[in-house]
Amino acid sequence: MSRTKPPPQQHERLRRPVRSAARPEQVFKGIAVSAGVGIGAVFSATEPEAVITRQKIHAAESGSETARLDAAIVQSRNQLTKLRTRLAVLPEESQVEITPLMDAYLAMLGSSRLVRGARRRIGETLLSAESAVVAEADEIADNILAMPAARAEERARQRRSAEEVREIGRRLVRNLTRTPFRSFAALPEGAVLVSEYLRPADAALLNPARLAGVATEEGGLEGHSSVMLRALGVPAVLGAPGLAHAIQPGDLVIVDGGDGVVVLNPSPARLAAARRAAIAFARDRQRLGKLRRLAAETSDGTIVELQANLELPVELPLIAQSGAQGIGLFRTEFLFMNRETVPDEDTQTEAYRQVVEAMGGDPVTIRVLDWGGEKEIASLSAEGLVPEIADTNPALSVRGIRMLLRVPELLEVQFAAILRAAAYGPVRVMLPMVTNPGELHAAREIYERVVRRLRRRGERLPEQLPPLGVMIETPGAALGADMLGATADFFALGTNDLTAYTLAVDRSDADVAALYDPLHPAVLRLIQFATQAALRAKIPVSICGEIAANPKLVPLLMGLGLRSFSMNASAVPRVKQRIRAVEIAACDQLARRVMEDVDPERIAALIEEFSA
Repeated sequence: MSRTKPPPQQHERLRRPVRSAARPEQVFKGIAVSAGVGIGAVFSATEPEAVITRQKIHAAESGSETARLDAAIVQSRNQLTKLRTRLAVLPEESQVEITPLMDAYLAMLGSSRLVRGARRRIGETLLSAESAVVAEADEIADNILAMPAARAEERARQRRSAEEVREIGRRLVRNLTRTPFRSFAALPEGAVLVSEYLRPADAALLNPARLAGVATEEGGLEGHSSVMLRALGVPAVLGAPGLAHAIQPGDLVIVDGGDGVVVLNPSPARLAAARRAAIAFARDRQRLGKLRRLAAETSDGTIVELQANLELPVELPLIAQSGAQGIGLFRTEFLFMNRETVPDEDTQTEAYRQVVEAMGGDPVTIRVLDWGGEKEIASLSAEGLVPEIADTNPALSVRGIRMLLRVPELLEVQFAAILRAAAYGPVRVMLPMVTNPGELHAAREIYERVVRRLRRRGERLPEQLPPLGVMIETPGAALGADMLGATADFFALGTNDLTAYTLAVDRSDADVAALYDPLHPAVLRLIQFATQAALRAKIPVSICGEIAANPKLVPLLMGLGLRSFSMNASAVPRVKQRIRAVEIAACDQLARRVMEDVDPERIAALIEEFSA
């Protein structure tokens, strides 16, 4: 939900709060999750702790204990079904955000590993129902988090999956122990919700029209709760240590969701500055909202394509609000998570079809399964699909197209599902981690074989088959782009991995994270070389790394020849605003000056000067 200005009542509240003289100002730094500035009185919705009083049972009690677990499962299913029904009173985009998550929760309350494992623990190890659920949920979540992850996005998916398992475990335990859930019924209008944590199901209950902001001690940027809060348009800061334990009734609080700062009992000067910032943000949001239907066109008439990255279907409403012209990177890994079997062709077809139809004729670029060498993915290892290899370094091992070519049946099913979904709207197919033309040739042979099989089967396919392209995300692929361009239908530059591989830097490693620099001359030269190779081959080229979402860097990338960008949905309006304010000739000149330099600091200064 996009809010361009607070309701009239909130304007009154922004003027009225007075800082308590007895309480000093306190500043907490957290993670900026949802932009905006919220000012209001603290509201703390506490949740009683679920206490497990009995861990072991007698053998004769296993039957009754299993019955208790089954009753808690039924109760949990009823609660989640009722919660999904209540979503009808929330904004439509919020309903779309939470419904798929509720479906995932409900699936875990069926014949899932969690439920089966808890029942087994009751019968075999004589654990109480509560202890069995905790032990099984912790083991599953710990196994997910213990998997090697070569990419930050893979680690984020693992954290979300572990969060989902533990959330269902918590719900079952609360119902088994008859511990009440937290309630927001007493939340006063215009208050700031401050708590230790916020679950996705809690976020679904929040009414953004009554809430000034949200701040928590726990949580991060990638979780389901964060996605929900961004969809609601509520200023939010998560992961601010010590915050929930510092508040007292009557405290005034400022939540700056842009800078990730929370201020308790602000000084008069700080409060006045926050009020000005809140008004400026509302006006800026209003201006950006007007850009939604305007073209991404430079002031001298050069058209640029702005698309969005999609990792989970729940992000579709954010993409619709952003004004993106399609999906430039649809990550399909979510389909293989939290499953004990690989999704079949019909299941995948339905998932892709829903996204394609939701885009209403705008193109969708679907990247086939991009996974590292992890052997603990339940849906892959259970069916013996993951190669048994040593994974001392997942980033350099069997991942992406390498794994798919070792397991061609996995790729065939995914190709078939994508091709069938392409009958409902324009689609492109993207191959990850391609480093040489042989991998592309092998994948295309499988692709064409699947096309022939589907046609013999009588499946409805589009007259023009979806283009088959590659991600350029290693120095080898960038330097060999001319060879790849002879066969590929399009390029997509994945600059996150390209930067990491070029500079030998893992951003998640604090010891070397400072060396990660997408403006390093070596990285910029690889971007330029791959882009020019695509232009020489007369094939489309786009960029979908994080630098595509940085308004300051987009003019440089345009000067290097790029005209198509894919980014997180929230970045689209500001990037569009920047594009509409520049001339392509000035971008070309900036690129020439940057590429003539070899000093990263001077390059950064040139970009800052251009943005001033």
